[in-house]
Amino acid sequence: MRYQQLACALLFASQLSTSAADVPSSQQHEVEHLLNFVASTPCIIERNGSHYNGQEALSHIKKKYAYFRDKINSTETFIEYAASRSTFSGNAYTVQCGNNPTITTRQWLLDELSRFRNN
Repeated sequence: MRYQQLACALLFASQLSTSAADVPSSQQHEVEHLLNFVASTPCIIERNGSHYNGQEALSHIKKKYAYFRDKINSTETFIEYAASRSTFSGNAYTVQCGNNPTITTRQWLLDELSRFRNN
């Protein structure tokens, strides 16, 4: 319980402070696209054994984005820090879309980023 309280306090504090680093302005549209992609997905995202819809996953990703903003310097590092794995357990997040095989959210988002960049 103490770790959860500390994590919440750190997330809150990080949202209050301004940070020098972030995704470059030339890549902001990519991050926004990925956030909208997650928000509107009909897929189920698994995080530490629990399942979430797109809106629920989006909320968590935004919190992690705010927390790790000083370490994020590209769209790829946004995916790595905010949407790939649990900070506490180290377990990869996964996504299940219909009858397709389950894949990591990292690969799912990198695939979508590639599609977005090629359009």
